[in-house]
Amino acid sequence: MHTLKDKVSQKLSNLFADSPSQSASPRFSNSDSPKARLSSSVGKSLSSYFSFVVPQSGNVDDDDSESCPPLPIRTDSYESIENCKPEYGQDKAGTFVSIGEDKESDKGRELRVSAKVESGSDYLEGVKQMRELTESSVFITANLCEFLQACLPNIVRGCKWFLLYSTLKHGISLRTLLRRSGELPGPCLLVAGDKQGAVFGALLECPLRPTPKRKYQGTSQTFLFTTIYGEPRIFRPTGANRYYLMCMNEFLAFGGGGNFALCLDEDLLKATSGPSETFGNECLASSTEFELKNVELWGFAHASQYLSS
Repeated sequence: MHTLKDKVSQKLSNLFADSPSQSASPRFSNSDSPKARLSSSVGKSLSSYFSFVVPQSGNVDDDDSESCPPLPIRTDSYESIENCKPEYGQDKAGTFVSIGEDKESDKGRELRVSAKVESGSDYLEGVKQMRELTESSVFITANLCEFLQACLPNIVRGCKWFLLYSTLKHGISLRTLLRRSGELPGPCLLVAGDKQGAVFGALLECPLRPTPKRKYQGTSQTFLFTTIYGEPRIFRPTGANRYYLMCMNEFLAFGGGGNFALCLDEDLLKATSGPSETFGNECLASSTEFELKNVELWGFAHASQYLSS
């Protein structure tokens, strides 16, 4: 009897457990329903899309929005966008991103660049001056060329420099120098040097005409120059006398009144230099008697004039 009663009570308990009030309760929570999961997934996708895509300038597909990592940006140096992996269509232009750059380094870099530009401009100016020379010279540097350009008469400024004679090219002979001096009449520049490194010379009027006896010639435009003092230095006539130039088959000399300022022998191998009243100069070379390293004679003319002759 008790057993039957217990069975009835159990069935009634089961019946009340399956009543509508219990079944009305949701079997799934809102977060577990398929619709809720879809909404959550869409929300997450949109959130990812706005967090990664909106800051970038390129166009991005929705399918790749969550798989794309953010663009790496270095804060310690310049970073090229081209070096970054184009995960999500950024524009690979030659743009540089700079964040937190040290102002002092920028300033130092600017100073170094400006120094290079300044030194580069000096070099270009020297190259521009050397363009006047139609051939290379043993002695004439950009600095010396600029100095001599400023000392030349106005009539030959802006002209091309043509090498009329060089001992390295035409042999060691004063007679050859005298003969070739007639190729370009007008002012010519004699440039010589000793084996100790001094460079010196004179501006003279060509063609050179040797005389049978000692006789001075030349004009007041004749001048001497030397680099023995470290920087190029010029000596113009003082007006004390008119001993500008003496030309003979045995030697070529400049100045007088005590000593020749510069005297080259007929083989152009040896020379002398000393103080002269004509130019008010001291010794132009490393010593009063010395061996010549080379001798050059430069003439001046416009390129078209020289080529047509």
